[in-house]
Amino acid sequence: MYNFDWPWIFLLLPLPILVYWYSKPAELIQKKALKVPFYQQLSKLNNTYQSQKINSLSIYLLMAFAAWVFLIIAAAQPKWSGEAIDIPVSGRDLMLAVDISGSMETPDMFFAQDAVNRLTAVKSVLQPFIRQRKGDRMGLILFADNAYLQTPLTFDRKTIEKMLYDAFIGMAGSKATAIGDAIGLAVKRLKDLPAEQSNSRVLILLTDGSNNAGIDPVTAAKLAQQIGIKIYAIGFGADEMIVQSFFGRQRVNPSRDLDEKTLKLIARTTGGQYFRARDTQELKKIYQTLDKLEPVESDSLTYRPTKSLFYWPLSISLLLSIGIISARWLTSINYSYKGKSTTVRGEK
Repeated sequence: MYNFDWPWIFLLLPLPILVYWYSKPAELIQKKALKVPFYQQLSKLNNTYQSQKINSLSIYLLMAFAAWVFLIIAAAQPKWSGEAIDIPVSGRDLMLAVDISGSMETPDMFFAQDAVNRLTAVKSVLQPFIRQRKGDRMGLILFADNAYLQTPLTFDRKTIEKMLYDAFIGMAGSKATAIGDAIGLAVKRLKDLPAEQSNSRVLILLTDGSNNAGIDPVTAAKLAQQIGIKIYAIGFGADEMIVQSFFGRQRVNPSRDLDEKTLKLIARTTGGQYFRARDTQELKKIYQTLDKLEPVESDSLTYRPTKSLFYWPLSISLLLSIGIISARWLTSINYSYKGKSTTVRGEK
């Protein structure tokens, strides 16, 4: 919808008419007449000139009044207001920390009956979870050799989805898993929140390995516990898969490097829980459980986005003013040229 911040300014619209109506007309100054032998020719020329002058003056007055109208519209501050948007005021601050180390490329998951790697499976399950967290501020941390804040805390869930979708193996390294660094980075981003929000700080940590780079994850978990961050740890990866080798088909455990003991300790230290996901169905159930453990808050404020539009009528008023000045200047040159031509013809 459209509205004006200062609608009372429209009371000034008739001001030019009032000034013209009540202004005192200029006094006519009588001059001595000059007798010329070609009066009739000059009289016809003068009548034509006066007629053109009146027509031009009428057009100029209309353009000037239109410029005044658009100037008044701009001064009234027109604005466009969009649809009302609910902004939550008591939602959780939820960080997602996703492992993108080299082991997440292991193709031991199935999605829609197709074999996919672990990172692809995580994306397919996490994206619906992100969409459902309406009301929470969410952030995304990606970690491998190092931990990086991919998206700071935001209500823009579409951005979180996009950043997760664009994640790939190797963008944070691929040879190590810095679980402690990921927790430490989450602590850094969540520690400065107001005290009244101390019970709403949550970190969901998903990994398929053990910490072999950066700071000790248990030490980082203790720091998280001190400022009230609750960590839900998820160990991801199948217990077995069949691989083709030189000796034929063999069953192997692709999750042999998963450090469940440390993940359980991290969750217990912060008052959270540890979950084990061996396939995408278990991972979906885990995130459904997390929705129940950390329900979305419903309190919200209403915000209506607005956009100022004053520059459109102001631009039109400016263009009309420039048009009037340019037209008057060209007209004066044209009449001056015609006057000189007539004088030359009269002298002949």
